[in-house]
This record gives sequence, C-alpha cells and structure tokens, in this order.
Amino acid sequence: MTKLISNQLANLGIQPLDPLYFQLSVPELVEHAIRNQEASLSDSGALCFQTGQFTGRCPESRFLVHDELTAQTVNWGKVNKPITGQLFELLLHRVSLYLSDIPLYIRTVQACNHPKFAQEILTVTEGPCQDIFVHNMFINTDVQEQKHIDWTVLVASKMEVSDYADLGLPTAHCVLLDLSKQLVLIIGTAYTGEIKKSIFSALNYYLPLKHKVLTMHCAANVGKEKDTALFFGLSGTGKTTLSSDEGRYLIGDDEHGWSEEEVFNFEGGCYAKTIGLSAQQEPQIYNAIKFGSLVENVLFKPGTREVDFDNANITENMRASYPIDHLTNINPKGQDAEPKHIFYLSADAFGILPAISKLNAEQAMYYFLNGYTAKVAGTELGVKTPTATFSACFGAAFLPLHPMHYAQMLKEKLEANPNIQVWLVNTGWVAGPYGVGRRISLTYTRQLIRSAMNSHLGDAGFEEHPIFGLNIPKECPGIPSRLLNPKKMWDNEEAYDELALKLKSMFDSNYKQFVAAETLVK
Repeated sequence: MTKLISNQLANLGIQPLDPLYFQLSVPELVEHAIRNQEASLSDSGALCFQTGQFTGRCPESRFLVHDELTAQTVNWGKVNKPITGQLFELLLHRVSLYLSDIPLYIRTVQACNHPKFAQEILTVTEGPCQDIFVHNMFINTDVQEQKHIDWTVLVASKMEVSDYADLGLPTAHCVLLDLSKQLVLIIGTAYTGEIKKSIFSALNYYLPLKHKVLTMHCAANVGKEKDTALFFGLSGTGKTTLSSDEGRYLIGDDEHGWSEEEVFNFEGGCYAKTIGLSAQQEPQIYNAIKFGSLVENVLFKPGTREVDFDNANITENMRASYPIDHLTNINPKGQDAEPKHIFYLSADAFGILPAISKLNAEQAMYYFLNGYTAKVAGTELGVKTPTATFSACFGAAFLPLHPMHYAQMLKEKLEANPNIQVWLVNTGWVAGPYGVGRRISLTYTRQLIRSAMNSHLGDAGFEEHPIFGLNIPKECPGIPSRLLNPKKMWDNEEAYDELALKLKSMFDSNYKQFVAAETLVK
C-alpha cells in the first residue's frame, strides 16, 4: 500500500488490521469470496452473490452535508436531504472504528475517461465482492502513478446505526455525502449500486460547477462515421440494451460527461439489469457475463449452476457488473465526438406514446425535464394500473444541483449544435396499456433507432400527434406502418384519446414546477 493511501486512512482515523487486502486481482478476490462462502461460481464463470436485506438503493436514507459550500448550491428537498457536519463527523468516527476492527479490501480507481477531468477514488470495503464491483465499474490505473486522492468511499455494509432515531435519522442504514471533504459513507447496506451512484452524484455536483461539463445519466455509442448517439432513460427503459448494438461501438452504458468537444464515459464497466436476459435477445450482454463478472441477487436453475434470469424471487432488480472490455464492440478510448442523435427512452406502460417521434428544440427541453417512464405498480397483488414516473433529466435521484441547471446546459449545447436531432422512443407498451396491450418488440425498437441514425425516418413525411404534438414518421424500413401511430394500434380509439389526455395532463402538471423555477438558472 502506498504512503499516499496510508496517510489518507490515518487522516480518517482508520488503523487497518492485518491482513489487509490491497489491490487484489480478480482471481484472488474470487478465491476469497468462495472461501468465505460469500458467493459461488455460475456455469459461465461469473461470480454470484446476494446483497442481503437491500437489493436496491435506499433513497430515503441518503443525505448530503449542509455547509458553506453546499448551502446555496445544492437543490435541497426530498432528493437532497441535509445532514449537519457534526452528525457526519460522529458517524465517520464510528465507521472508522468499525473498519479498524475488520479485514479490509482497499482499491484505488479512476472516474472519468478523460485526462482533464479524471478523478482519483479510494474505496475501502469489507468484502471481496464489493471490491470486484469497484474493479469492474471504475477505471483501473497504475496505483504507483497516483499523485492525489480526490474522493474516498468508506463502505461499512454490516454496521448499523442503532441509535438512529435519537440522531434524527430515519433508518439504521444510510448513505452520506460530504461534498466539501469529498468523502462518502455507506452504512448498513451491501447493495453495490450505492457505491457507483454516490460517485455519480458527486460528479454531478463537481463537473458542472467547476468545469462546465454537462453530466448525464445516459448510455453512449458511436458508429464508424463518428456519429455519437446518447440514450437517456431511467432503470428498465433499455439504456444498456439499446446502446449495446453489434453495429456500433459502446462508449459506456450509464454515466457520461459532455465537455466542449466530446462525450466521455465516467466508468470502466457496465451494470446491466438482467431480469429476462437471454442470448437470443441480448447476446452482447449475455456473453459478457463470464469469469470476472459479478452477478447480484440471482438464483440457479434447480440442480445446476445455470443462472435463472427469469426467476425474480429475490428481486426484479437482479444485476450484473462487468468490465466494458467483456463486450466485443467497444470504443477503447471511452470518449468520442459530440452527439448527432439523442434518444429519450420511456417505457410507457399506458401504451400512449409513439414508438418513435422527432422532437423540436422546445419539446427536447420539455421531455428532458419531465424524464418520464411508467411502471406497473403492485402486480403481485393483481393491480394492473400503470403509474407515471417523472424523474427530471432522467436521473433526479443523483442530481445535487437544480434540474434547471442541467437543462440549461443541454439547451445551450443544442442551440450551439442545431444539427443534433433529439428523439423520443417508447420502449414500453403498444396496442393498449399494461394488461391489455403488449411490450413493443426489442427488434422493432432497434430498427427504429438504427433508421433514425441512418436518416431513413421521415422520407415519407411526418404526422403530428393530436394531443402531444409529437412528429411521428409515417414509414420506417422493416416496421409495420400501423405500429408507428399508437392510436391505430388500439381497438378502442376513444379509449386511447381519453387516456392520452389524462397522461398529457400528468406531463403538464409535472412540468409546471420547472416553468416556475426557470429564473433560478441563468
């Protein structure tokens, strides 16, 4: 372990026990996980483990330190809840004592695949599986060349804050970010996604304010003609799937920055949602899950070591993390030219939105700020009614600044690059809402996106959606023309209009908050 890292641990009050596991290789970590009975190997060679009580993020227990730096810059509210510096210091002391009493896995990695914006990260975890996740998801560099540490993440996943109620916390687990000290505490949860999203939240604060970089919750790929495409979308809308296209080169599947000249990946790996994963539908992702990959919260098919991606008995949020070079078609630089196409992905469970539609500049802002998708609530109880979900900029849970700040940055980039085309893509239901209609074919969605990027949409003209005002292409090669107009897919067109008006009202109601806040960002 280098002197730089030793000094950082000492400054945080951590006195590591022997043995200390520093920068272990993945094979070594796999051995540790199996020997400790924390995980098991699948027939593909991927390591499978369960994250315990928490199989997803805990947004109700995420806090940011309120201090002189953040008081006037952070968008305080339900997403960014304040915690005092004193309470953070108290919990840091407890975490330091806890981590000083157990074997530790320590690693240094980098975020941001760009020399100008690269951030050095030190992670301290208590398990080999968490360390594999860090290795897979961030950029691995030569530790001997590391001159400084920008961010430190301390993961005390088995620790609990027993007196949480007395401290004013809602639960015995929590995720705390001190943006001034550039320090993250993750307490009481082993869900690895908290590590990656905490750093993403930090970058969403640091890069826009310090470097004027637009940070984005999106995937990105590029073709042979340097035609970069961005794919915005919430979980389950298809970012990872649609950006992993055999005909294009993947820049990254989830987190990117857009500087003055290029788009660059924040990460060195992918974190794919794997429910229903198959070799036929998603061969790139399926084949990436091999030795070195980490698969979370899955079960094996009875009597085998074959992962059953259709079995959601633990959670629907089963995940796989793997280094980006597990894929065959990648951009090895992790960056490329500014985008020519931007796709907003919305899994519309109401069956209202067109399969694809072309947005003008005003609509691009409207749909970016609304960040819409729809989920089916309570299906285990037989409830069939879709629920609209709005998440500003397609990632409100990770945005320390006001959404208008990111929207204004995007607006300026679109104004400076008028040839960028923005599209709204429905990866959800057609021919009726959930329970009546069906999920649109992934094959069709891929073809629509490819046609948009190849300028084959709109040759026969567009028609305007009467309620949403969206421009719908009349034809697309390889796509039934009837599929393009959602109303024509419904048996009852009056029912379509009624539900479409209701959904549009939801959009407009949600958007009012941004109209009122427009003067906040200049």
